[in-house]
Amino acid sequence: MSVPAGYNLFMRIWDVPPELLCDRHLLGEHNEAHALWSIIINGLKGFSNHPETARWRGKLRALYLRHEADASEMERRGFRHRSPLDEALATGKAVQDELKDPIEAQERLLSERDQDCAEKILRSKRRT
Repeated sequence: MSVPAGYNLFMRIWDVPPELLCDRHLLGEHNEAHALWSIIINGLKGFSNHPETARWRGKLRALYLRHEADASEMERRGFRHRSPLDEALATGKAVQDELKDPIEAQERLLSERDQDCAEKILRSKRRT
């Protein structure tokens, strides 16, 4: 998938497990999931042609499941989650099979951006 300049600066749903995200990235991803859901479900124009939006078209079930995983991780960390998505609208593929970047590259980007992400990723690698 060809990526326009600046793509990493905008919408992003990571493909790494939510437990590897720092609080900032977890909460940001949660907000992005709601934005993408709204754009796709409601046919909104803003960001409708963005590569991340295109990546999730036809995969609302996968987006719903990612949101649920994010919400569970948020609650595990003590955040209150009160913005469920409508499961009845979660259609299409249940798996996101189009990665924006390879998992290793995503882990590197996250580690470069936030020390807490770096520590979570490093700990997960030590366990495996």
